[in-house]
Amino acid sequence: MPATLPQDLRSDAKENRDRVIAAARELFGTDGLEVTMRQIARHAGVGPATLYRRFPTKADLIRAAFVDELEACHSIVADAVADTDPWRGFRSIIERVMVLNVRNQGFTDAFLSAYPDAVDFRAQREEAVRGIVTVARGAIEVGALRADFVLDDFLIVLLAARGLSRTTEAERTRTARRYAALVIDGLRASDRHGPLPSAPRLLRSVIPG
Repeated sequence: MPATLPQDLRSDAKENRDRVIAAARELFGTDGLEVTMRQIARHAGVGPATLYRRFPTKADLIRAAFVDELEACHSIVADAVADTDPWRGFRSIIERVMVLNVRNQGFTDAFLSAYPDAVDFRAQREEAVRGIVTVARGAIEVGALRADFVLDDFLIVLLAARGLSRTTEAERTRTARRYAALVIDGLRASDRHGPLPSAPRLLRSVIPG
């Protein structure tokens, strides 16, 4: 019994931390950064003492929640890169990122506005871009993704989806998946596609055809 107790305590502590961060991301996404620590603790099902033991200040919790958001994005891209079917991997990036963003767009915008220098995520962003390029290139090579797709198209999709966060909380995931399906269908390789207008060069980076 004594040998397993520390491990059980560590497991409980991690579970509590994960619940707090998940609750914070959800509430920050729906109600903004003005949500109180007490509201987050209640939503997570933990006591205030447990919350403050893990995150002494609200700023600590906000930063941890944003880092968790970045890790979720990284996981999505990493899973797609590891998929042996590049088209399936590409589709999963579109849908999963869309759902993630529509749930937490408000939080991300508020964080970047209030804490512009709190987290340097350039390295994570560059790694994600490389992963998306790898998956998209593979999907083009197998003839599944339209050959004129460029990386800026992915950013266009994300920017266009920002309005989805204005839908009701109950409908956001369903709306995001519907939109993702429409986008994926438009990006699927087909001899019925007409040529696309020139790319806007938003990211100054394209995928070679």
